[in-house]
Amino acid sequence: MKTSEIKFTIQLDEKKMPKKIEWEATDAGFEDKKQCNSMMISLWDKVERITLGIDLWTKEMLIEDMNIHFYQIFTKMADTYLKATNNNEAAKMIHDFSSEFAKKLEILT
Repeated sequence: MKTSEIKFTIQLDEKKMPKKIEWEATDAGFEDKKQCNSMMISLWDKVERITLGIDLWTKEMLIEDMNIHFYQIFTKMADTYLKATNNNEAAKMIHDFSSEFAKKLEILT
């Protein structure tokens, strides 16, 4: 049995807002820590049957970049949902929403 570890290091400012976010993983394919400006983690609590989330971003995260980040999250969510459920119709709904989101925010040209 193999174990893989993912670690996040969050540097906070005096107001406890994320100043720097770094991550590393044993199976990531790169050495050392990698920096990022935003992260969203969703966890399913099987006992309580609720989704828990950790959503953090630094002051350096631009709104334009956040728009692209969310578009890519929605697209990835559709792909992951399809892979997990094989429900093409629901996955297409998420993809369609993703496309409309991108058009509305003028992300895709």
